Amino acid sequence: MPDTSKGKQTIDAVAKDGIQLQVKARVTVRANIERLVGGATEETIIARVGEGIVTTIGSSESYKIVLENPDTISKRVLGKGLDAGTAFEILSIDIADIDVGANIGAKLQADQAEADKRRFQAEAEKRRAAAQAREQEMIALVAENRAKVVLAEAEIPLAIAEAFRKGQLGVIDYYKLKNIQADTEMRSSIGGAGGGSGPER
Repeated sequence: MPDTSKGKQTIDAVAKDGIQLQVKARVTVRANIERLVGGATEETIIARVGEGIVTTIGSSESYKIVLENPDTISKRVLGKGLDAGTAFEILSIDIADIDVGANIGAKLQADQAEADKRRFQAEAEKRRAAAQAREQEMIALVAENRAKVVLAEAEIPLAIAEAFRKGQLGVIDYYKLKNIQADTEMRSSIGGAGGGSGPER
C-alpha cells in the first residue's frame, strides 16, 4: 500500500489540525474462491483501504493522536468492511510507517493571506485611480467654469454699448457703474491682502 505502479509511495492524508501524514500500510488478504469470478480485483481493495486511511486520519483532531496510536487506523479501516463485493477477504491492515509531512493548514492560511493582500492592493489601486480621475474631472470643471466667466464678462461691454444706443443708459449712470466696479475691485483686493497670516516680523 499504496499502488506503487502508479508512482505513489505513500498515502497522504491531513488531520484536522492541518498537518499532513504520509502513511505506508501493509494489507494481508486471502482469496475468496466463491467470489473470485466476477468479484472486484485487488486494485479495488487498495483503493478502498487508501480511502479508509485518508478518512480516518482526516477525522482525527490532531496528527499526534494518529502517531501515538497508529493501530486505531487499522481497527477503524477493518471495521468498515471494505472487502465486501470483492474477490478477497482482508485479514489485516498493518501500518508500516508514518511520516509527518507538510503543514497544509499553515500553507493554506499563508496562501489565503497572500490572496487577501493582493485583493486589498487591487482595491486600493482602484480607489486611487478613481480619486485621480475625479481630481482631473474637477480640474476640467474649474477650467470650464472659468471659461464661462470670461465669456460672460466679454458680453458686458457689448451690453453697455447696446444700452447706450437704445438710450437705456446715460453717461452719468455709466460713470456710477464704473465707480461701483472700481470700489468692488478695491474691496476684493483689500480682503485678499487681509487673508494672509499677518505681517512678517
